[in-house]
Amino acid sequence: MVKFRSLALALGLSTALVSGFASAQMTLRVANMGEPDTLDPQNMSGTWENRIAGDLFLGLTTEAADGTVIPGTAESWSISADGTVYTFKLRADATWSDGTPVTADDFVFAYRRIMDPKRAAKYASLLYPIKGTEEVNSGKETDFTKIGAKAIDAKTLEITLKEPTPYFLELLTHYTSFPLPKHVVEKAGNDWVKPGTMVTNGAYMLSAYTPNDKVELVKNPKFYDAKNVKIEKVIFTGNEDRTEMEKRFRAGEMDLVTDINPARIDTLTRELPNELKIAPYLGLYYYTFNSASGPTKDPKVRKALSMVVDRDIITQKVAKAGEIPAFGIVPPGISNYGQALKADWADKPKAERVAMAKKLMEEAGYGPGKPMKLELSYNTSEGHKNIAIAVQSMWKQELGVEAELVNRDVKVHYNTLRDGNFQVGRAGWIADYNDPQNFLYLLETRTGSNNYGKFSNADYDKLMLEAGTTVDLKKRAEIMAKAERIGIDQDALMPIYFYVSKNLVSQKLKGFVSNTKDIHRSRWMEIVAN
Repeated sequence: MVKFRSLALALGLSTALVSGFASAQMTLRVANMGEPDTLDPQNMSGTWENRIAGDLFLGLTTEAADGTVIPGTAESWSISADGTVYTFKLRADATWSDGTPVTADDFVFAYRRIMDPKRAAKYASLLYPIKGTEEVNSGKETDFTKIGAKAIDAKTLEITLKEPTPYFLELLTHYTSFPLPKHVVEKAGNDWVKPGTMVTNGAYMLSAYTPNDKVELVKNPKFYDAKNVKIEKVIFTGNEDRTEMEKRFRAGEMDLVTDINPARIDTLTRELPNELKIAPYLGLYYYTFNSASGPTKDPKVRKALSMVVDRDIITQKVAKAGEIPAFGIVPPGISNYGQALKADWADKPKAERVAMAKKLMEEAGYGPGKPMKLELSYNTSEGHKNIAIAVQSMWKQELGVEAELVNRDVKVHYNTLRDGNFQVGRAGWIADYNDPQNFLYLLETRTGSNNYGKFSNADYDKLMLEAGTTVDLKKRAEIMAKAERIGIDQDALMPIYFYVSKNLVSQKLKGFVSNTKDIHRSRWMEIVAN
């Protein structure tokens, strides 16, 4: 009897200790503002997915707390004199979360997998600087060994580029370039991303995933720098309701909110000045036109629709966080470029712009007796909705255009854009690397699914290919500027504003550093009691 009571006491004490440990576990709770379409980094395409992927995986290079490029799985590298051959030395202690060493062959395997045409990876074209990738991905080449990635030995990877690429090391921080656990993917197939099966090489590993709710990660004890990772658990909540997430933040249920309702800017500035973080952000908020079919196939229609949208009203009265009105494609201040370009009508008085737009619409066959009817799609967000309402009103008032607003959750919305089942759609593009090519790439014919509107111009494509083979950065910038001018003049898309990032950051969350990529990996942060 005594032994039983002692055992019960011991079990109770043990349970209390475990419970106490669990409650003391340092957990980061992130309002991620989007449901991931997948947990496979090779099929991702959104910033909300990038936040998860960047915690789970580590590329050859990675981002420091301030967004700058630092060594990742590769501890060092060398570059050939002509800038086309990169030789990476992987960390000797780089392992997968199951203890299997990360090898150069895991990278080779990943690059070949993402380029398989059958996979139809949304973002494969981002890796086209690597020799042979475009040919394999397009189906012109069926020999996957022609891809310029070779394992010299277990810890030495050689990558050969088609031409010198000034942003290549930064590109390697992107999730499309992450290694994959060959030993798991080959065995489990597409099920390799499921909890209990997935293994990762980043600071965290997947512990649970509840669709349409949350993704839970736990610290990876096999991570080479695990001793310096303070946060032990990360919970990404996919709810897109910015107002609700703000309420949960105020209630102490969220530590980081990655976007806010623009209508709340003034209130948050007044009531949470220390928690609200607004910073410059290399990103473009735009509407994409279907250039392949429907009324927006006509460039006159696209130009007219763009000309009557008052960017000043949208940035000052609707968005209200210091966004910059956009009349071009490439954001100001980006590396390896000159002054930001803009449409030739951008500085004309409003009345003159409206008159020009009406004339273009008449030439396209529309007017008071034949009003244009359009469908304008946007993904769930109070901010996106308010901007869509403003644009709808401007089109109606100035051109008589009747635009029907269609709201979809972020996953469905972007899949609809990629499928081409839209007329005008809201989109956003955030720099994957600090170079104008990353924005101008959106309008290349070969870009594929990220060229949502299917814009295609032979001269544009030729200039971008030429820029890709130009080593002189000044000449390269001049060539890309000519391409951007074509995109602007053809109104391939409708720029609205250049972003600022808007985060709510708990004062308990330390290590958050605002940066132009708005990249904040959990490994650099910690929760500290005030």
